[in-house]
Amino acid sequence: MSLCLASAGSVKALSLAAFTLVWTHSIEKVDWQEDWRVTPSGLQLVQARVKGTGAGMEPPPEARLIDGWFQWTPARGPMHEVMLGNSDAAGEWRLCTGGKCRTLSEILGHPVGANVTTMSVCEEQQK
Repeated sequence: MSLCLASAGSVKALSLAAFTLVWTHSIEKVDWQEDWRVTPSGLQLVQARVKGTGAGMEPPPEARLIDGWFQWTPARGPMHEVMLGNSDAAGEWRLCTGGKCRTLSEILGHPVGANVTTMSVCEEQQK
């Protein structure tokens, strides 16, 4: 399985089965992390973590504080696509795998800027 990232007319396929999506909250300036799996049914959100609370980022009641992070398992099914918007106030989305994180601009090979990036499971013809 592969993850496809599409933004500003370009598509990049990444051969991976799991990844972590990381961003910094624009007001609270703390990190938010989500663990994802690439499955035949779509993108599956496995776990979410946030390093603080406030400004519309309160964790759900089932979240538990573990090693300084509020962690929980979101109850939602696989998604066909996930759209990521960018904010100049928060910096770029970062995709982490194998202990290394890269910005979407680094992965796509051009500045993403304010363009929306769409994540999806790659179709066979896109590989």
